[in-house]
Order: sequence, then C-alpha cells, then structure tokens
Amino acid sequence: MAACTAAAAVRTTPLPLLLLPLLLLLLVHAAAGETMVAEDWLEKPPRGDSPFGSVWPRPQVLRSSAIALQLSHERFRLEHDPASSAQVGCQVLDDAFRRYYNIIFSGSPYPGASSKLHRKPTTKTRAVGEVSLLSVLVQSSHNDCNDFPGLNSNESYELSVQAGESLLQAPSVWGALRGLETFSQLAYRDDNDGILMNKTEVVDFPRFRHRGLLLDTSRHYLPLIVILETLDAMAYNKLNVFHWHIVDDQSFPYQSQTFPELSEKGAYNPSRAIYTETDVGAVIWYARERGIRVIPEFDTPGHTQSWGKGEPNLLTPCYNGKEPSGLFGPVHPVTNSTYDFMKKLFNEISNAFPDHYIHLGGDEVSFSCWQSNPDITSFMEKMSFGKDYKKLESYYIQQILDIVASYKKGYMVWQEVFDNGVKLKPDTVVHVWKFMAEHYKQEMADVTAAGFSTLLSAPWYINSIAYGQDWTKYYAVEPLDFHGTDKQKELVVGGEACLWGEYVDGTNLTPRLWPRASAVAERLWSDKSVTDVNDAYSRLAKHRCRMVQRGIAAQPLFVGFCDI
Repeated sequence: MAACTAAAAVRTTPLPLLLLPLLLLLLVHAAAGETMVAEDWLEKPPRGDSPFGSVWPRPQVLRSSAIALQLSHERFRLEHDPASSAQVGCQVLDDAFRRYYNIIFSGSPYPGASSKLHRKPTTKTRAVGEVSLLSVLVQSSHNDCNDFPGLNSNESYELSVQAGESLLQAPSVWGALRGLETFSQLAYRDDNDGILMNKTEVVDFPRFRHRGLLLDTSRHYLPLIVILETLDAMAYNKLNVFHWHIVDDQSFPYQSQTFPELSEKGAYNPSRAIYTETDVGAVIWYARERGIRVIPEFDTPGHTQSWGKGEPNLLTPCYNGKEPSGLFGPVHPVTNSTYDFMKKLFNEISNAFPDHYIHLGGDEVSFSCWQSNPDITSFMEKMSFGKDYKKLESYYIQQILDIVASYKKGYMVWQEVFDNGVKLKPDTVVHVWKFMAEHYKQEMADVTAAGFSTLLSAPWYINSIAYGQDWTKYYAVEPLDFHGTDKQKELVVGGEACLWGEYVDGTNLTPRLWPRASAVAERLWSDKSVTDVNDAYSRLAKHRCRMVQRGIAAQPLFVGFCDI
C-alpha cells in the first residue's frame, strides 16, 4: 500500500514543482557556461526491425521474402538427404536433428519444454505454404561424423527455405550444425502459436576460423552444468572454441590420473570442486556435438601456486638473504625433476584433450623469487645468462614447448612468450591480451610481421563491466585494425572473449557473459562491413530473448519485454 500511496502522491503533485529541481540544475550549468548532454545510458536505442530479421550472427548473404510458410509439429521432418555423405548413425547430426526440432517447436533444446518461440512484430502474417522437410546434404569426400572439429574445419553452408522441401547444404557436418542454428533462428510464432518461417536464401561462412570463449575455473570452481550450459550458448552464437583455463594459482580442480595429489591438495574441495576424467570427457563430447573445440590451458611457469601444494618440489623456494623465506615462486626452472614431472603431466593432457592445440600460458612471470634463489643464481652463471632473467624464462618455456611438440601437439602462448624472444615453432599461435589499444595493435603487427599466427583477446575482457550498453564497445572492435600487409592480416586466425573468474562463479556467470559475448561472436563471424550498431541492437535484442527462451539467463540490453 505504501508504494501505491507514494505513486498517487507523485501524480497529484503540481507539474511545476516536479520540474523545479531540473530547472535549477539547468540554471547552474548555464551560469557555468556548460551544455547539458544526455548520458549514453539515458538515450533510448532506436526501435524498428532489422532487414536481416533476428539472425545472430548476421550471415554473409541473407535474402528473405515476405512469403510466410508454416511448420507443423506433426508433419515437419529433419532428415539426411539421400545423397549426403552423412546418414543415419552420424551421431553429431542425429542428435542435432532432435535438439533443433525441440528448439523450433518449443523454443528449448529439451523435450517437453513449455516455452515458446518469439512473436514476429506484426500480427497479420498468414502462411501461404508449408515447410514439410529440411533435407540436410553434407557433400564431403571424407566422412567427418566421427571426427573432432579443428582449426581448419569448414563451417560454411547454404540454406534454402521454401514451401515443401527446404535444403541445407554444407561441405562438413560442422557447417551443417551452423546451418541448423540459422534455420532455427528463422522460426517465429503467430498469434495462434503457429510456427512460421519466411521464404529465405542464405549463403554463409565465418570470417575467422577461431571464435573462442575463455572460462576461468580456478579462481572460482564452475559446476559442470554451468560449463555445459555455456557450450549451448556458444553454439547459439556460432562460437567454436572453448578455451578452458582450468587451473591457476588459486586452485587446481583438474583431477590428474598421473598426479592425483595435485587436485587432492590443490583444489578448493578434493571431492566436490574437481573435474574428473569423466567430467572432462563429458565437456569434450558435449562440445563436439555442437561443433566446438576444447583447448585446455595449463599456464606455467607462473600462476602455479596451487600446483605446489600437491607437488612440493615443483616450485622455486624463495630466499631472504641466505635463508629460505618459506615462500615459493614460479616453477623451478633448473631441476631435472621439474621436466620429468612436466613430461608425464603433458603426456596425460595430450591424451585427455583431442584438439591439436594446448594453451601453455607463459604470462605474468615474476622474477623476484628466482633472483633470490642461490641454485638459480649458479645456473644463470653457468649458462652465461648474466642478470637477464628473461633468458631463464625463455630457457624454461623452450623445454616445455619441446615436450609438448614431442606429443605431436601444437601450442598457443600468451604474448609475453613472443615478447621475450623464445624460439617458437612456425605453427605457434600467439595470444594477444594486453589491453591498451595502441599496445595491442602494435603487438598484432609485430607478431604477424614475425610470421606467427595470432589470436586477439585484448579488447574483449568480458569480466570488466560497466553500467549501460557496454556490448557496443566489444562490437566496435576491428581485429585487423593494425598496420600490416595483407599477408600479415591473413595470420590473424580469430579471437576470444575472456571471462576471468575473480568476481564470477556459477551464480552470475551466464548473465555476465551473455549477450555481451554475442557482440564478439558476430564480430568474428560476420563480414567486416557489418558495423551498424542500430541494426545490431534490433537483432541482438531479439537474440537475447531467444537465448532466454532456450534457458540461457542472458541479461537485458535495455528496457523492453520478451514476448515468450
């Protein structure tokens, strides 16, 4: 009652009295010679529908007519084309057919869900035909149904939606998955809850091969269900790499079969805050069925305090003068036991994670503990390193790179490894993260000039939040906006949005991430010319509602209503 009474009081207050504070504020600013400018977050975004509907990310080519076609829950079928190289038994597509059938008719990937698809703004749409079948034709000389997606997987597809039989063509099952996502996004419902789809032609492919998302599961343990839900959302946004920053200083939740004491002593809880072999396999398999690669990161020699709890001789003892201080620094780089340990651990990791790449970190290494340790000082003299501890870091990382290469794996590293002059294999991917704009642009130029492939994350740290529509700053980034030749820019394989975990756990991860990471997803998929923020707002607002319908608790872009 108090709220109602207060509202009534406001309505009966004379208008001039309500305006008095604002008038006084205007007079103060006018007297100071200032001009009042509305804050960005007070400006209402433009309304209206995008000519590209609500598909996110925007396809390379999309032509849609006003002709609406019906889809019947009882009659519509998703099937393998008789000429397809993928047939019944191709689990990736068989499962995708079931998943997207549920999404199209309930708005959710789960059978029996009661949520509905979004309504199209007009309520006068009438179907003039029916889509009875989507035939999926994979045209590949190699049956990739049993493969894992990789950096060079072909994700292109063509989609023709028309009355009767519609056709989705792709050169791989991974392209077919992307086409199914687009097909599902074209569906909407009328006022009678009928499912409609306009006659549409799509030709589509990603601009960049690597479109990733980093999650940090060390600073806060993320329950398995949260990771799987994030993989669903990634598929809805056509992201294709889950960068799993699985361990760090704070905790070691990866349950190693070779060194079980690492998680027994390094995890927050050795039984409830770990990722078992089964958990890791579930994440990899769930991701694969959505065309997503899983790249683990085991960052050394820094960021390893949790490692030392289960492997006591791994870290460097720090000294205070001639006596140990009781503190420990980065991985000890000069003992044989360190490299014996790393060989065994990375052998296990190489077998556990099927992707060609492992992220080896290499960032933010403090040299103070190394400088205090007498054994390391002696080693530096023996190696003629002088006082240059970057040479010692390079020595260590070179050993790790050689170990990983011996297991036929490629590697990704943070930019400091390149900056410090480590000798890298030609296929190394250098990950640029330091986020001052001019710095990262120069870094991109330097890395590509040296002939290395690179990933960009510097402007896409999603854990950094601000009031208002900060997604627009992620959307405005152009990954190739640095000085370099066309050949250099071809070395940019893509980028990643990063969600570091200092202030994020399973309770707030999803709304913190989506739809802000969606802005990065479109930047990495769509053509360079797709930069209209007004058009993006229209589509992203609908896409956000679509994610909510599908069970993803994506936060709002601005005021509005999801008609679900």
